[in-house]
Amino acid sequence: MAKQQKVKDRTNESSSTIKVEKLSSEGPVNAAVEELIGRTGARGEVTQVICKVLSGKNTGKSMRRNVKGPVRLGDLLTLRETEIEARRIRGSTYGRGE
Repeated sequence: MAKQQKVKDRTNESSSTIKVEKLSSEGPVNAAVEELIGRTGARGEVTQVICKVLSGKNTGKSMRRNVKGPVRLGDLLTLRETEIEARRIRGSTYGRGE
């Protein structure tokens, strides 16, 4: 006697629907680079910086972010969200003047 196959009910599923959650409802926000902390990434291609948020609900907040590409003090960054902060780099004193 052969086993009976189980059939999945796919009436409520649609293969073309993908849920995309928006990170922030306020849209892109500008931030100014205040301090360069150090290089990170597998090959040192990412620079960790402290930047000050210039607009949005977190105006004035200083936060740690990772930036890929060339960056200098005073540069403006466009952040897609301001809730998530980068992890600290261990043992870095880059740009602190110590």
